[in-house]
Amino acid sequence: MVVGIGRIVFKIHECHSLKEKRPVVKSIIAKLRNSFNASVAEVGANDMHQRIEIGFALVGNDSSLINSKVDKLLDFAEELNLADIIDSEMEIITL
Repeated sequence: MVVGIGRIVFKIHECHSLKEKRPVVKSIIAKLRNSFNASVAEVGANDMHQRIEIGFALVGNDSSLINSKVDKLLDFAEELNLADIIDSEMEIITL
């Protein structure tokens, strides 16, 4: 079993409240879930209105396939243009 996990940190420039942040977070999560069938959740910076931390996980049986999907997920997140990516990290775990 191969697990690909990661975290993406976004910055929203024109966001002045948590209420304005909520639809952006929900949109990013929904698009990543629907496009990659991945487990996706907001994992940090819940009380910061200009920062979003999204965690994701993919599971499969081929490490090259999972690595490719994680790379595509990161590229897709950047192409959404809903917020700027300021940091990202990923790890592939083989069990």
